[in-house]
Amino acid sequence: MPLEERDQPLLIIEDEEETAYEKTEKVHIAEEGDETDIEYGGGVGCGGAPPFSWRKLWLFTGPGFLMSIAFLDPGNLEGDLQAGAIAGYSLLWLLMWATAMGLLVQLLSARLGVATGRHLAELCRDEYPTWARMVLWIMAELALIGSDIQEVIGSAIAIKILSNGVLPLWAGVVITALDCFIFLFLENYGIRKLEAVFAVLIATMALSFAWMFGQAKPSGTELLVGMLVPRLSSRTIQQAVGVVGCIIMPHNVFLHSALVQSREVDQRKRYRVQEALNYYTIESTLALVVSFAINLFVTTVFAKGFYGTEIANGIGLVNAGEYLQEKYGGGLFPILYIWGIGLLAAGQSSTITGTYAGQFIMGGFLNLRLKKWLRALITRSFAIIPTMIVALIFDSSESTLDVLNEWLNVLQSVQIPFALIPLLCLVSKEQLMGSFKIGPFYQTVAWLVAALVIAINGYLLLEFFTSEVSGIMFTSVVSAFTAAYVAFIVYLISRGFTFTPSRFKAHPNL
Repeated sequence: MPLEERDQPLLIIEDEEETAYEKTEKVHIAEEGDETDIEYGGGVGCGGAPPFSWRKLWLFTGPGFLMSIAFLDPGNLEGDLQAGAIAGYSLLWLLMWATAMGLLVQLLSARLGVATGRHLAELCRDEYPTWARMVLWIMAELALIGSDIQEVIGSAIAIKILSNGVLPLWAGVVITALDCFIFLFLENYGIRKLEAVFAVLIATMALSFAWMFGQAKPSGTELLVGMLVPRLSSRTIQQAVGVVGCIIMPHNVFLHSALVQSREVDQRKRYRVQEALNYYTIESTLALVVSFAINLFVTTVFAKGFYGTEIANGIGLVNAGEYLQEKYGGGLFPILYIWGIGLLAAGQSSTITGTYAGQFIMGGFLNLRLKKWLRALITRSFAIIPTMIVALIFDSSESTLDVLNEWLNVLQSVQIPFALIPLLCLVSKEQLMGSFKIGPFYQTVAWLVAALVIAINGYLLLEFFTSEVSGIMFTSVVSAFTAAYVAFIVYLISRGFTFTPSRFKAHPNL
């Protein structure tokens, strides 16, 4: 197919209907001809970036904090509380290093987006044959749906808590479904105001869980030992796998490479690209430090209150608020409602970013543009419809929601290689990245992290299916799926080490 034809969208319903992050009106960073351009304009070939500026850091701040919300979604909070209740403080070191691994992956995603001016889904569309990119698209959509269902359930649980049970789970699902229209409304006010809304939601989470942390008064000594001294036992291996497995979110890898393009970066000037990468590195690191602190608050609150108790193994997202209330009481601000507020902020912020990710994934892989309301409705329906069925049939059945959550974790674990491997392959290609491709050392570290994450999630899958799968027919289906799954992963890795001319070339100055 000629290049001109392949570049045409499969379907254009309305060109101008783009998200705030897709519009050409990006956040302006530096005026052409200002003192920075004058000073560095003749020295592009010398490399380096302009000196640090707090003003520019502020202008670049936003995408990293939106990305960090995936580290704070209800699924992560459930993993935190279960790790604290069952393993105490012993897995805090793993939480810290898992966050660091997540930061590495997200920085690679940002690097790809800044250096190429395109996001991961778009590049996958160009770099892989039709059959492979369709498989990658389906896998990305499945991962997003699984994550979105968990986020919707978390929001619905929070609404039920804050309404004193007046609003059942299904009503919370309906209310949460409406947030996509809030998202569309906020988009009209521009990128920076939309980012400010997310900042308020993150601050709400931080204040809520910090207040709970203060109420619980965990041991400072045990907290420091838990962070600095690696400890792992056979009794806590499942929680350890959960801590690492839920940090890398497949849809978030696609999302961050798109979010960074909201800033005006001239790809023709190497030092401008380097400048953007420097500021995004600082901003993303700060964002994940905040997310680590919030996860730390949740883990230690449940470690202090429930570690070593008879109910430790029975705590989940559904009943966590009740157990907190029984343990720490009410006071001026009942801890049950503080927990509900934090959980609601986590659920609402993550569902909106999930809608964003769905739009980028659909548009990137399929080159498909739809009206904003239709695209948001499609991405939201994939999560709302199955969640509504569960809510109507089982309402607050703890066992049912726990089983559903386990299956959703498995669904997302399956998808992780299909985001990580294309990212690592693409960010290592010189003809795509130019001088911003990652070097041998960085490649080695990144592949080791990817291999570790994939192995950990493979362990989770093996343990899950060993305990759940029964019957010759079901075992045969799972075996066939596993063979196809492994074969596709091998294909992706082998293609990454095989030179293939890219349809998208790096700018000569890069």
